[in-house]
Amino acid sequence: MKTGKSFWRISLVCLLAVTVVACLQLDPVASERMATGVAAPSTLSSSDTVESASRTIINSALQRPTRLATDRTQDRRRKAAEVLDFFGIRPGMVVLDLYSGGGYYSELLSYIVGPTGRVVAHNNAFYLARDKDELAVRYANGRLRNVERIVAENNELKLEPDTFDAIIMIKVYHDVYYVNEKGGWEKIDRPKLLHELFTALKPGGVLGIVDHVAAAGAPPETGGTLHRIDPALIKRDMAEAGFRFDGESNILRNPDDDHSQSVFAPTVRGRTDRAVLRFRKP
Repeated sequence: MKTGKSFWRISLVCLLAVTVVACLQLDPVASERMATGVAAPSTLSSSDTVESASRTIINSALQRPTRLATDRTQDRRRKAAEVLDFFGIRPGMVVLDLYSGGGYYSELLSYIVGPTGRVVAHNNAFYLARDKDELAVRYANGRLRNVERIVAENNELKLEPDTFDAIIMIKVYHDVYYVNEKGGWEKIDRPKLLHELFTALKPGGVLGIVDHVAAAGAPPETGGTLHRIDPALIKRDMAEAGFRFDGESNILRNPDDDHSQSVFAPTVRGRTDRAVLRFRKP
């Protein structure tokens, strides 16, 4: 009798152990899919899911009915959805739009980061004067409530350390090498500016740059003469400032562009070859 009890006791323990192991191995999500006949996608990774979700948010921002009509005419040329997705802009971020000009990107950033995020749109007197009409419409009646506007002249920018998840510079980095004091553009102290940006980014934060491409090996002066810059020069500057190169995209490249022409020349204006570069603060 004792032997029989031991047998049943051992059998019961084994049965319970098998049941527990089986329960631990069950995936409730997979079980629900099986029960409803929906198969799990075999090639979808967690990163793909995040990218897909973020791209949906960015596309929704582009489709906002409150956007300015003048902005919509630029969407195809700028490929803003691809650019911002490449830079990794997500809801809840704090983003600096440096030399934001008329604010095309600032508005899109406002929609993407949403109410839990914040956008800082920087300009100097030059851009405020050039884009005053566009800016008046863009910020009328507080229509972009999560955008903070700041004004700082070249070499006077002061930013709080470890503040931003991302900083973008759209077609303005070449102006680091531009000088026109009579026209209101003081020569920029490049090391000082890049140190300010590096310090203001959170660890792991992104510095995203879009700019007109100069011929390979072109001197820095083309930033002022042609308003173009060799991408290799940007990479060199960023490495010297402590940034880590994190990738580039060909979405705005145009092999038919004449790199010897000013970006304002009628033959190339609006159709320039543009580099899209991403850097990170380690």
